[in-house]
Amino acid sequence: MRSVFSFLKPYKLTAVIAFLLMLVELAVDLLLPFFLGKMIDYGIQNGDLNNIVMWGSIMIAMALFSFITGITNSFFASHVSWGFAYDIRERLFRKIQEFSFANLNRFATSHLMTLFTNDVRQIQNTIFMALRIMAKAPLLALGGVIMAFIVNPRLAIIFLISVPVLIGFLLWVLKKASKLFSRVQEKIDNVNQVMQENLAGMRLIKAFFRRNHEQDRFEEANTDLRDTTRFTFRFIEASMPILLFVMNLSIIAIIWFGNTQSIAGTADVGDVVAIVNYAMRVAMAISMFSFIIMALSRTKASAERIGELLDEEVDLLDKEDADDKQKVIDGKVEFKHVSFKYPTSDDYVLRDISFTVKPGEKLAIIGATGSGKSSLFQLIPRLYDTTYGELYIDDKPISSYKLDNLRKSIGYVPQSPLLFSGPIIDNIAWGKDNATHDEVLKAASDAQIHQTIMDLPNQYQTQIGQKGVNLSGGQKQRISIARALIRKPRILMLDDSTSALDLATEARLLEAIQDDLNTLFIITQKISTAMKADRILLLDEGKMLSIGTHEELLKESELYQRIVESQFGKEYPDVR
Repeated sequence: MRSVFSFLKPYKLTAVIAFLLMLVELAVDLLLPFFLGKMIDYGIQNGDLNNIVMWGSIMIAMALFSFITGITNSFFASHVSWGFAYDIRERLFRKIQEFSFANLNRFATSHLMTLFTNDVRQIQNTIFMALRIMAKAPLLALGGVIMAFIVNPRLAIIFLISVPVLIGFLLWVLKKASKLFSRVQEKIDNVNQVMQENLAGMRLIKAFFRRNHEQDRFEEANTDLRDTTRFTFRFIEASMPILLFVMNLSIIAIIWFGNTQSIAGTADVGDVVAIVNYAMRVAMAISMFSFIIMALSRTKASAERIGELLDEEVDLLDKEDADDKQKVIDGKVEFKHVSFKYPTSDDYVLRDISFTVKPGEKLAIIGATGSGKSSLFQLIPRLYDTTYGELYIDDKPISSYKLDNLRKSIGYVPQSPLLFSGPIIDNIAWGKDNATHDEVLKAASDAQIHQTIMDLPNQYQTQIGQKGVNLSGGQKQRISIARALIRKPRILMLDDSTSALDLATEARLLEAIQDDLNTLFIITQKISTAMKADRILLLDEGKMLSIGTHEELLKESELYQRIVESQFGKEYPDVR
C-alpha cells in the first residue's frame, strides 16, 4: 500500500491546503453550537435584542465563510484525486509494458482491466472524500467531545462512556470489511473475464449456437458477485443502527441530566442546548463512519491489489554489461544445447537444441502441435530467457544486447495476427517509428497485400474493425507481415503466418523476402513451403530430430517421410 500512496507526494502542498480548508469548516461547525448557547443565555433569556443580532450576525458570517472554504476545498481535493489517478494509471501502464511474458502470465487480463478502472477509481474517490469530509468526520466527533467538556464537563462525561465503545466497534468492523471487499474485487475480476471472453469469441459462440451456455456462465459469475456484494454491504449497513443507537442513548442521557442540572441551577439552558448540538454533531459524524469504513475497506483492498502489481519484480531486464552500441548486423543465430521450460511449469518444452543459421539463410521449422516451435521462436527476441544453454546472435550472447536494440532488429509475426482499430496505413506503419509513406507501400507490396488494399473503397485509409474483424484471415496475415517487413529486420520470424495464403501468393511473398536478404525463420505445416527454405528443422516433443535440406531429410528421417507422404501421397517420388 505504501507504494500506491507514494503517488500523492507531488500533490503534498495541494493536499495540505485542502486539509487546512477542511479544518476551517470544522472549526466553524464546532463554534456554531458554542455561539448558539451564548445567544440563548445572553440574548434570548434576557430579551436582549442587541445580543441576539450580534451573535446571530457572527453565526451567519461564519456560515458564509465556511461555504466559501468548502467550495475551495472541493477544488483542491479534486485536483489531488484526479492527479493521483492520472499518475498511477500511467505508472501501471508503464509497468505492464516492462513486464516479460512470465510476468504477464501471473496476471489475468480481466484482473489488469479491473485494476485500471474499478480499483484506481475507488482509491481516487476515497482520496477526494478524505480531503473533503472523511477526515472531517472523526475530527468533528473528537472536537465535539472536547467542546462539550469546555462548555460543561459534568454533562460531557457521558461521552467518555459511549465514544470508546463506538471506536472499538468501528475498528472491528473495518478489519472484517477489508477482507470482504477483497472478495468483492475478485468477483468483479471473474465477471470481467467472462465478459471479455464472450465478446472476443462472439462469432464462434454464434456459429456453435452456445448462447445459452454463455448466458449460464455469465449468470453464475454475476450472481456470485451480487451475493458477495450484498452480504458485504449488509454487514456494513448493519453497523449503522448500532452506532446511532449508542449515540441516541447518549443524547437522551444528556437531555435528562441536563434538565436535572438546569432545574438545580448548576447548568445554564444555553449550555444544555450547546451540548445537545455537539452530541447531534458527533452522532452525525459517527453516522458517516459506516460510509467511511466501506470506502476505506474497499480502498485498502484496491490498494493492495495495485501494490501487488507495482511491486512485481520484472524478471527479464537488460544485463548490467549489455552494450548499448551493439546491434544485430548479419543476423546469424546459434543455439548451443538450449533447454527451456516456462516459469510456471516443471516440464521442459525444449531439450538440448543445437543448430546454427547463417546470415541470409532461410530455415523452416516443422513439427507436430506442441513440439516447441513457438517456444523456440520466443527465445530469439528474448521474450523468455533460456533455462539452460546459450543463444548467440552474430556470435555474441543474446544477453549482451540491449533489449531495445535486439528487438528492433527482429521482425516477429505471431501465429494469430493482431491488428489494431484504425486505418490500414497506421497498422503497417506501427512496425517502425516515423515510417514514411513510401516505406509503407514497399512493405505492403513485399507482403503481397498492396493490390488488395488498393481495391478497397478507401484504400490505405480503410478502417480496420476490432482485431481485424472486417478482413479475411489471409489479409490479416499479410498486413501483419507488412508490419514486420517495414522494420527491415535482420531476422524475420514467421510463426505459421502464411497458413491462410494460397501457394502462388505465398511463393511471391517468400521471393520478395529473399530479395531483402533477411535471415528467415518460418514455422509451417506445409511441406511445399518448407521446400523453399535452405534447410528444414524437424522438432518432435521439444527435441531436435533432424536438420537439413528437403532431400536430406527425405533420406534420413522416417518422420519427415511420413509427413511428406501425408501431404503428397505415396506417389511422391522421393518417399520410400
